[in-house]
Amino acid sequence: MNKRINSPKLLAALGSATLAIGLLAGCTAGTGAGQSGTGNTAETQENASPASDPMTPSDVLSSTAWETTGAQDAEGEPVELSDKDVSNFVGNAYFHDDGTFSMYTLDGAPKMQGDWTVSADGKTRTIIAKDGSGAVQFTRDSDIVKLTGDEFTYRVFPDPEKTDVYFDIIHTPTGTPEPATS
Repeated sequence: MNKRINSPKLLAALGSATLAIGLLAGCTAGTGAGQSGTGNTAETQENASPASDPMTPSDVLSSTAWETTGAQDAEGEPVELSDKDVSNFVGNAYFHDDGTFSMYTLDGAPKMQGDWTVSADGKTRTIIAKDGSGAVQFTRDSDIVKLTGDEFTYRVFPDPEKTDVYFDIIHTPTGTPEPATS
């Protein structure tokens, strides 16, 4: 018993389903073995993001506590952390999700506190240092040289007018807990 289906609605639905399957097949054709539909591998890798959103530069900075572990000059040569041009930048830094930060010497003595931001492009970190009552002491923008889960390096210029003389302050994650505030 072979019945023939001749319903216009059913035929339209089957046609739409067939078209959708064909379009899906066309979208995925050629994407195996490193090929992309547009011929641009970088675009494919960029668009093939994981299910969760990638971390923003601010997320990376606030994801861990940071300890100053090195410094280098404009020629890439190591500079002692006790050097007068870098010693002021040495310590442990804690950047909190709420946009506040606190910094301490490597011995745990308080250095400064305040607010922080990182530009959306990850190129500049801004800190606004505040005293205990919340009054602004200074604002400092620093060029970010590298910001990953393994390293945070920013650049300082002893003389802002001489951009060929600078020091890169290198930080790595630390397990040192933030000292309790009194």
